[in-house]
Amino acid sequence: MRWEEIVEGFKDEWVLIYVKEVDDDFNLKEGDVIAHSKDKEEIYRKLLEIRPKNFSIEYTGEIPEDLAVVL
Repeated sequence: MRWEEIVEGFKDEWVLIYVKEVDDDFNLKEGDVIAHSKDKEEIYRKLLEIRPKNFSIEYTGEIPEDLAVVL
């Protein structure tokens, strides 16, 4: 699925994605959704369960301005 399709299909959810394609800045362009949930911890449990290679965890909603994201 294209990133835009993932955002549309899984609005305001955490998504574990098998990455197929990224752009020059390593932004996700295309991938397969492995798991999705409103609960971030559920996604992390799934990640530890299956341990995929070439994955990304993304949030498809708006990130509040007062939230710090650490990578």
